[in-house]
Amino acid sequence: MDLRALRYFVEVVRQNGFTRAANVLHVTQPTISKMVKALEDELGGPLLQREGRAVRLTDAGKVVYERGLVLLDDAKLLRQEVAEVDGIARGELTVGIMPTAGHYMAPVIALFQKRHPGVTLQVDEQGAHAQRQALLDGKLDMTLGLITQPDPELETMTIARQTTRVAMAAHRVQDADKPVRWRDLKDLPFVLYASGFALHQAVLDHCEAAGFTPQIRLQSRYWDFIGDLVAQDVGIAVMFEHVIARYDPAKVASRPLIDPALGWDVVVMWRRGYMSRAARAWLECVREVYPQTRP
Repeated sequence: MDLRALRYFVEVVRQNGFTRAANVLHVTQPTISKMVKALEDELGGPLLQREGRAVRLTDAGKVVYERGLVLLDDAKLLRQEVAEVDGIARGELTVGIMPTAGHYMAPVIALFQKRHPGVTLQVDEQGAHAQRQALLDGKLDMTLGLITQPDPELETMTIARQTTRVAMAAHRVQDADKPVRWRDLKDLPFVLYASGFALHQAVLDHCEAAGFTPQIRLQSRYWDFIGDLVAQDVGIAVMFEHVIARYDPAKVASRPLIDPALGWDVVVMWRRGYMSRAARAWLECVREVYPQTRP
């Protein structure tokens, strides 16, 4: 069966006339008439009766119209799915990654590119606040970042938990296991992440709750530069444990923070609603690398 002929027939019924259907489909009326006649010949009987400029369905025409609607919808869905398969072979996926969490995504990137080598993967490093806005603006398809509470506009998948410690020049730390309270940091200078990072605001909020405003010496987007500053005793820094572990322990040491402890879930985030096939494939890779993931 010629799907184009079926589509023309359905449009004639919808528009209740050949001329109106021809105008909607941007073809000539003789073309429509020829295609409908060919469909009738193929199915073995008349499907329409002309009544002036209008048309009326025969009993056979009613069956073909109802079934035709389903067939055309299925054909449309098939074309979309084929297009998505082609898109995942040659498409593009833009992923935002928190600068301190690249090690979480490295194995996911490796697996994704192995399975979908034709997809152009764009990676954008930025802080959690900037990531959220870029997601909502449609500039990112996926992000890996931090979340402290549910966001009604985003879907999330938790892959890990990050906790923080206070990093100091090594000579300042006598007992790395001894906790330090936020109020104990009141008289010490701070080096902070830049304002686009969730940890920046969290440190300010926790200091305020402890009754003081931190003395900020410098701010930076780069964890390695912050570590260099801490090593030179420019200031202390509240950092994630896995980041502190990368520093030279002879130069940078740390202590646990309490009252309260500060930590976040590490989550993959995406906008609610439609998700491209490439994005779904990315999530499949995340789940495979991190089978313990949870919503």
